[in-house]
Amino acid sequence: MKANILAISVLAGVSLLVGCDNREGSGVAPTGTAEKVPAADHFMRGLAEHCGEAFRGEVVRNVPEMDEDPFAGKELVMHIRECSDERIRIPFHVGDDHSRTWVLTRTDYGLQLKHDHRHEDGSPDTITMYGGDSRSGSGERQEFPIDEETIELFRANELPDSVTNVWAIEIVPGERFMYELSRPGGRLFQVEFDLSNPVDEPPPPWGATP
Repeated sequence: MKANILAISVLAGVSLLVGCDNREGSGVAPTGTAEKVPAADHFMRGLAEHCGEAFRGEVVRNVPEMDEDPFAGKELVMHIRECSDERIRIPFHVGDDHSRTWVLTRTDYGLQLKHDHRHEDGSPDTITMYGGDSRSGSGERQEFPIDEETIELFRANELPDSVTNVWAIEIVPGERFMYELSRPGGRLFQVEFDLSNPVDEPPPPWGATP
């Protein structure tokens, strides 16, 4: 009788320990399971795989077409130039115009995208550091609805059509990278880069150190 009671007690203790080890937030993963990487971190890691590399791209969607298209006939090159766990800076070169840099920053909730625009002397453009925050998405696509700071900036600079902007970035490492701007009413701009074919490193973006 005493032996049976002892055996039951041991089994109960083992079950309790197993239950504690597998509870949410315990930090102990069940045997055989892979680490679950947040989508934002997975996305940043995919970009970081190409850190230091540059790639040529082309506009694949531009509706409605602009009367004066600043991208028409220009060589388009993006350069994944600076990478850390918290921030990745990607200059976007349009011919001899080196004014644009996409800045991706890890936040507590996901990712932030900002557009750093500079003059040739390195000084900030009037319309700069605009963008939005992504609080959901996948390891391959993140969308960035416009933030309040950017809405105020666009309104102050008489850009009413842009206050509903949504930006997005997609990446499939080794295959393609896509930058997208969309807004209700049919505006859609997409430029896609071939990640399978690196090109020579472009000059530093305006305002950056060599």
